Amino acid sequence: MTRSLVTTALLGATLLAGCTVGPNYHAPEMAVPPAFAEAQPAAPGATIDPAHWWTAFGDATLTSLVERALKDSPTIAIAGSRVRQARLQEIAAHAIGKPTVDAKGNVTHVEFSKNSGLSSLASLFSGSSNSTGGIALPGSGITTYAAGFDASWEIDLFGGGRRSVEGALARTDAAIWSQRDAAVTLGAEVAQAYFALRLDQAQIAVVEDELGRERRSLQIAGNVAKVGLSPQIDVTRQQQQITTLEARLEPLRADARVRIHAIGILLGTQPESLTAELTAPLPPLQAVPIVPAGLPSDLLRRRPDIRMAERNLAASTADIGVAVADLYPKFQLTGMAELLSTSLASLISRDSIQATGVAGVTFPLLDWGRRRATVGVRKEDREQAYLQYQATVLGALRDVEDPLARLDAERRRNAALRRAVADAEATNHAVYAQYSTGFVAQNSLIDAQVTVLSAREQLVASDAQLRQDTAALFKAIGGGWEQPKAG
Repeated sequence: MTRSLVTTALLGATLLAGCTVGPNYHAPEMAVPPAFAEAQPAAPGATIDPAHWWTAFGDATLTSLVERALKDSPTIAIAGSRVRQARLQEIAAHAIGKPTVDAKGNVTHVEFSKNSGLSSLASLFSGSSNSTGGIALPGSGITTYAAGFDASWEIDLFGGGRRSVEGALARTDAAIWSQRDAAVTLGAEVAQAYFALRLDQAQIAVVEDELGRERRSLQIAGNVAKVGLSPQIDVTRQQQQITTLEARLEPLRADARVRIHAIGILLGTQPESLTAELTAPLPPLQAVPIVPAGLPSDLLRRRPDIRMAERNLAASTADIGVAVADLYPKFQLTGMAELLSTSLASLISRDSIQATGVAGVTFPLLDWGRRRATVGVRKEDREQAYLQYQATVLGALRDVEDPLARLDAERRRNAALRRAVADAEATNHAVYAQYSTGFVAQNSLIDAQVTVLSAREQLVASDAQLRQDTAALFKAIGGGWEQPKAG
């Protein structure tokens, strides 16, 4: 009878093996514009590798910092741990719907009560109150030895287990893309912090250079005042200019130290660990590279956050199938086989075999709407995942359009600032020559010096902005990760 029941259950499992409830996943299709609206410069002649975009700046220090961050940063380590965790959950999901077997062994001893009231009955069966021929008398005991295994199998008739595997696989993919997104973000953050540091250092150099000019002007003012060609107030006013510039240096130096601390943390080291390396003379910055932004459709393939959002949508879709499967009956097969004997010497024998087999079915009848509510919750999860996917794609488009717009405007502004610096320098040289010979008042020289300082500070800020916007654009197009090579 038991064998017939098991055979029937197995036949039913075979017939229904292809029945997988819940919606099948289809990758979303989202329309994107054929091209970016903002203007793009002509594509560079040299090919830029998006996976290592920071090398396009030609700065060995930046390259070293980014690569060390990608290797040692806790952020990347956390993302890697999440990938490993997702793969372990994938293994657990694959076990759903498969038979499980547990080995067991035990020794049981029962001591019977003398006052159990069974003395007469035991004596009747044994023929004597002192006999223990097969029945333990009150006041005596029995020791039983058992060894065997239990097996159970919940048949995945309606595909809940298969949907769990689909969801686990999608979540592993999402974790991998999240790890790549962490690399993209980290590389851009290191570059942004490095360019901000170089801006501070460039501004410090501009102010220190201007201080040298001011001090030379102070010497001239002192000489002119000594011979009576100008009042002593000119010397005081020039000293005031020097003091003002010296005061401007300290916040810049403090900000540079803060930038170094930030880079150290991004690299997973102590905040001050990079001080010696980044305060030493650094190589001059090279020309800003031109980023090939490509097409909007490339973002759907290249951006890790978009790929992660799509995989999360796939996982949410699979979760609906898992919840729907709970609305259907569950079929279980359980079995037990063991060796059971009151004597350890006779335990390993054919006569000690004891076996049990059970086939069961569980029908959900009344749960006050809990299962159906769970299905509704999973459907809302999928709707939220789809909306998140849409929002991620739209955000990615904006992430590219914004730096394209800023770069286009900043390039024109940068060119104008270079002309302004050249004009201010020429004016300052002319005024300085006239002031040295006493043909112009000191106010004219101070105005010319202030104009030069302002123009140079704006130019170095514009140079830094171009680099930071370029790094932002590299991040926006999904640069900073590479596909592992097939091994």
